[in-house]
Amino acid sequence: MKKRTKLAIRLTCLGAVAALAASPSLPVEQAAKPTIQQDIASSIGNPLNEMSTGEGQAVLMAGGDAQSRNSRIPIMSGKTRLLAAYAPIAAQSASYPAALKCLTQAVYYEAANEPRDGKRAVAQVVLNRMRHPAYPNSVCGVVYQGVNARVCQFSFTCDGALTRSPLRAQWLASEEVARDALSGKQMKNVGTATHYHADYVVPKWAYTLSKLDVIGRHIFYRFPGRAGEPRAFAANWSQTERIPQINWARFSSALPPEETVIPVEETWVPGLTVAPDTADRHAKTDVGGRIDTTKEWRLSIPDPVTTESRYKAAQNAQKAAEPTTIVLDEAVQTDPANAETVQ
Repeated sequence: MKKRTKLAIRLTCLGAVAALAASPSLPVEQAAKPTIQQDIASSIGNPLNEMSTGEGQAVLMAGGDAQSRNSRIPIMSGKTRLLAAYAPIAAQSASYPAALKCLTQAVYYEAANEPRDGKRAVAQVVLNRMRHPAYPNSVCGVVYQGVNARVCQFSFTCDGALTRSPLRAQWLASEEVARDALSGKQMKNVGTATHYHADYVVPKWAYTLSKLDVIGRHIFYRFPGRAGEPRAFAANWSQTERIPQINWARFSSALPPEETVIPVEETWVPGLTVAPDTADRHAKTDVGGRIDTTKEWRLSIPDPVTTESRYKAAQNAQKAAEPTTIVLDEAVQTDPANAETVQ
């Protein structure tokens, strides 16, 4: 019995050791494999919050030369992998209206004038970010990330664009794209894209990511390595959507200032209130139809009531001044004041 007991104890201990060795909680095996977040940080080399599509991103070049420089960045070779369809926000849920509004705003303000595929690609970037552990796990969280911070992720949330009312036709088109995206529809050619920028700028991060495709005026990118693979997009929707409180006061400095009145140097005759123009064809003393308020003449439109009464008065005066006509024996003769009596 003693030998059997000792054998049983040994087997139990060996089983426990084997179980611990196979346990994923042990740091021995895990330490050798970096997490997705570590992989992102090591492969990109720039802080994620600086890699925005909006204001504040570090730009190497802007303007016409940027398009030439962007064209020289090669498109990633190999097959673009697509994420599995994902539509966690039911159209009947309380969170759907907010999610739809946030996604529609992103599509509208970022790609209102882009072709339909360009709109779809922007919507997919937003939802890809929602599924990635590096970003907020809600639609509105992604769209409004950094709205009150120094750097926002989408330019329209921090440049004052939201203070302007959207155009109805473009808004409805953007909303249709947003609905399709929330229902799980995706574009294969942008795959796991998490970034894009306009072709007239070259942000620094363009050289650290993998270029996927060019659609309209936007160029789309994914994270390199494991961070951009479909298995990295494992985050679940946060189960709630909320548009954050916005510091609207910050937009006042971003809006264009009121029109400034610049004094014009007088190059015409002092006293005139209209300046001469090279296209004018008239005498120097004539303002050519442009009203000069220093002149006696004023434009006046007659009052119809006054005009009518004056017209009738003139008619009556004319009738009173007409000579009298007398009809005698079917003959019409004039009876002047000093004429002789008609026989």
